[in-house]
Amino acid sequence: MKIYDVEGFPNPARVRIALAEKGAMDQVEFFTVDVMGGEHRTEAFKARNPDATVPYAELPCGTSISQCTAITEYIDGHFDGPSLIGDTPTQRAKTQMMNLRAESGLVDAVGAYFHHATPGLGPDLETNQNADWGEMQKLRAVSTMRYLDSVLAEAEYLAGDQFSVADITAFAGLGFADFAKVEIPSDLSNLKAWREKVSARPSVSG
Repeated sequence: MKIYDVEGFPNPARVRIALAEKGAMDQVEFFTVDVMGGEHRTEAFKARNPDATVPYAELPCGTSISQCTAITEYIDGHFDGPSLIGDTPTQRAKTQMMNLRAESGLVDAVGAYFHHATPGLGPDLETNQNADWGEMQKLRAVSTMRYLDSVLAEAEYLAGDQFSVADITAFAGLGFADFAKVEIPSDLSNLKAWREKVSARPSVSG
């Protein structure tokens, strides 16, 4: 399996944490994409990944997979170890629901703020910016943080009692928020405690 990404970016981090949770980092080759140089927007790159995003995966059979949720679905099913999505239909549905909420409300919202309402990755890459839209998405990200805090008041992890891809996505989203200077409100004690707990996991700290 090959992963094309940029280490340290939020979505690549989601895939790398999932691989580490499965103990599969040594079974994957990583290739760095020159995002700052616009490699992801070249025709050669888009021929393999029309989304023009990182990460994307090339499976041993030659199939290309993009979108983090799809890649982590493959990782969860292909490699040994406890499932990051769930073993029952109910648990899998709940995990995917929370994963999508964390993705759209936090990762994507912070991304929209970063790319539209700040200098982002610079003028060569940040075109067609809409600052008002970006500021609205910043508010959405903070609202999502409050929602996640309320969920964590009732559960150990975002989808219940077990660590899952929903936690991975939210954790990466908070890291992106730090980078974009979107602060976690000081009163969200449940979210902050959960973040400290996840930070101590070997897949994150190692």
